[in-house]
Amino acid sequence: MIEVSQLTKKYGDHVAIDSLNFTVKKGEVVGFLGPNGAGKSTTMKIITGFMAPSSGAAQIAGYDVFENPIEVKRRIGYLPETPPVYLDMNVEEYLSYVAELKGVEKERRLQLVNRAVEKTNLGQVRRRLIHNLSKGFKQRVGIAQALVSDPEVLILDEPTVGLDPKQVAEIRDLIKELRGQHTIILSTHILPEVQATCERIIIIHRGKIVAQDSLANLSALQSGGRKVHLKVRKSAAELGAKLKGIRGIQKVVSGATPQDWELDTESDDEIVETVAREIIAGGYGLLEIGSVKADLEDIFLKLTYGDSSPNGSGQRMEVHA
Repeated sequence: MIEVSQLTKKYGDHVAIDSLNFTVKKGEVVGFLGPNGAGKSTTMKIITGFMAPSSGAAQIAGYDVFENPIEVKRRIGYLPETPPVYLDMNVEEYLSYVAELKGVEKERRLQLVNRAVEKTNLGQVRRRLIHNLSKGFKQRVGIAQALVSDPEVLILDEPTVGLDPKQVAEIRDLIKELRGQHTIILSTHILPEVQATCERIIIIHRGKIVAQDSLANLSALQSGGRKVHLKVRKSAAELGAKLKGIRGIQKVVSGATPQDWELDTESDDEIVETVAREIIAGGYGLLEIGSVKADLEDIFLKLTYGDSSPNGSGQRMEVHA
C-alpha cells in the first residue's frame, strides 16, 4: 500500500532524511517513532506530496506521489503537526468543504461528515466556529478532516498533541477501531501511544531508519541478552561491585531504592539462578529476582541514545502518555 525507496531530503548541507526504505501493507498500523528532529515530519510531508524530496521515490496504492499527485491525494487522509483548519468556518461546514475538495460525491458528503463527527466526538460542537474551539477540539477537527473522505491511507502526525488524557484514550481507541479498514502511519515521539495502537514500529534517528519490526521482534535487539530485576533486604556499598563480578553480567544499575537493582546480562538461562545463589550466600536477603522483558522505552533509548539518556546522565528518560 505504501512503498518508500531511497527517500532523501537535504536542506543545503543538512540531510534531514537519508535514503529511507520501508513498506506498509494494506490494513497495517505502523508507528513511525523517533526523537524530535529525527525526520519524522519531513518524511510524512514527502509521502503525502506536501514536500518534494531531494531524491528517491514514494508510492501510495501503486501511484507515484509526484507523478500522480491527484490520485494519491484521493487515497490519503493527512493530519500534519498543525491541524489545517479554517478558523472562520464552523466544524460541519469545514468538513463538508474538505470532503468536496477531496472529490467525495455530493450524495455521500453528509454521511461521511456525520461519520467523521461521530468518530471524533465532535457532535456537541459541530455548528460552532472553529476559532472558538479549544486546542483539543481543534486537534479533533484535524483528525476528522483526515477521516472525512474515508481514505485508504491515514497519515497522522502527532494526533494526540493538545488532548487531555480522556481524549487521548478516545483517539487511541479510534485508531484501533480503524485498524484493518485503513492503512495507518502514526508518527509520534510518545512511546505509550505506539505500544497501545501499532502492530509494527519504524524507528528513525538523525534521518536514518535504525530499526523496523514488530515490538516483540525488536526486543531481541537488547544486546542479545536479558534484563534482570533484583530486590534485596539488606543493601550494602559493595553489593554493586559484587554483582559486576558475576560472570555474564554486563551492566549493574541501582534502582529506585537502595534495595533495588537492574542488571543487564547475557542470554544465559542460568544467570538468574547464579545471581540468586550469590545473593543468598552473601547474606543480603533475597526478596525478588526475575527477568524483565525489554519494553519500547528500553529499545528506543538504546537505538537513539545508546547507553546514555539524552542529557548524558545515564538515567532512564521519563516518558508520559
